[in-house]
Amino acid sequence: MSNIDLIIEERPRDIGDFLVGRLLPFRKKRMVGPFIFIDHMGPTKMGPDHYMDVGQHPHIGLATLTFLLEGEVMHKDSIGTVQKIAPGSVNWMIAGNGVTHTERTPEELRHGKEYMMHGYQIWVALPKDNEDMEPEFHHFDRNDLPRWKDETAEFTLVAGKGYGKESPVPVHSDLFMVEIKTQDEYLLHTEGQLFGEIGICVVEGAVQACDNHVEKGNMLVSKLDNACSMTLKPDTHIILFGGQPLPEERFIYWNFVSSSNEKIEAAKERWRKKEFPKVKDDNSYVVMPEV
Repeated sequence: MSNIDLIIEERPRDIGDFLVGRLLPFRKKRMVGPFIFIDHMGPTKMGPDHYMDVGQHPHIGLATLTFLLEGEVMHKDSIGTVQKIAPGSVNWMIAGNGVTHTERTPEELRHGKEYMMHGYQIWVALPKDNEDMEPEFHHFDRNDLPRWKDETAEFTLVAGKGYGKESPVPVHSDLFMVEIKTQDEYLLHTEGQLFGEIGICVVEGAVQACDNHVEKGNMLVSKLDNACSMTLKPDTHIILFGGQPLPEERFIYWNFVSSSNEKIEAAKERWRKKEFPKVKDDNSYVVMPEV
């Protein structure tokens, strides 16, 4: 009997400057633990006339987690943050009751330069009691995160708790995000190490789970909370994520997440009226889609 509940293939989405692979939400699985949105950016070559320029856009009720594998992004927000993110580091922005931010190619990478862009944009739904908290921003360099090896497999705990370790990223619910890279074939066990629902993004290489051979560009969701074992093939790169589901249903519209449809409707009206806080010295304004 298979312990794999779903295998989700990335669905291409055009975000303006390049295509991303949408993993969550999925029609048969809206969330994994508190994770409600995952976009796989790239890998794609950036260069003249093809840079990242995501203008001012709002969020409520979630935390954004940006994790890059290649390239760099300059983050600016309405709290006053100006922070460049590089591969292996983490930007963690808590939207709470409302924040606006931009994501752009840093100035030093423009002017005719070409570079590879590759990473993940992730949203984590906030617990109901934290949905209306004041916005916060936190940045952690690669060396701030717990890292260890088992045989020839390299582990990084990006956020939350797992394998007896805790990331410094200030999360508000029981969750985990773990990056694993292998050199040789490796048997991965998560039972007793990770708790809650488990999702597995195959970034590179392939994994063998039960009778399923799953290659890069796909995500697996374990049927059994807390218990998942699989074989990682040589030169494989995966990201494990998940945790305990939130007790209430979550609604999602555009960049807004909430346990209340009324709060989402109010946020939509605030954005239409340009009542969200603004990013300083930036006149861009992303238009909300009308459905």
